[in-house]
Amino acid sequence: MEEYAYILDYLPTGLPSAGFSKKEPICYAVGEKEFKLFELVPKADAVISIDDRVYIGKDPELRTQIDHVKRRVTAKELTNNALAELDYVVGDIVKADQARYIRFYNTAGPISLKKHLLEELPGLGKKTMMEILDQRKRGEFKDFADLDERVPLLKGADKPIVARILLEIKDPERRHYLFVSK
Repeated sequence: MEEYAYILDYLPTGLPSAGFSKKEPICYAVGEKEFKLFELVPKADAVISIDDRVYIGKDPELRTQIDHVKRRVTAKELTNNALAELDYVVGDIVKADQARYIRFYNTAGPISLKKHLLEELPGLGKKTMMEILDQRKRGEFKDFADLDERVPLLKGADKPIVARILLEIKDPERRHYLFVSK
């Protein structure tokens, strides 16, 4: 279950499609750990900004900005602003939790005899994968900077992770989920 989420869009007057009597402020957010998408109802006195990290867990005492989670949504239900912001927020989340994603690079193994889990990352081909595996034999990667330095072909270790997460969020028909909770 998600404890924290990042605000993607804030509609202080509610959804334009909602009837006049049903209008309430709405926030769209993405969860910090499982990348679930939410429609949130902020507290009446809350000051909300895009990119804010807000608590959405079960403890009501810690909920200073969000009153309740209204529902889970799909990427298709997000506003255009929320979709545009999603790329940046996911990038920030990945950079803030480098240890989690470096662990993926350090531990990813083969899926089958012909395919490796690292190949599931967009833009990562066999040559780059082999270089990552060769460098991994020499020692685990410490962070993105270490990975970028040791595998120059990669050109930004966080970018394939972010791209994969965005694919998983936006495409509900994916066969394998590496980072997003379904």
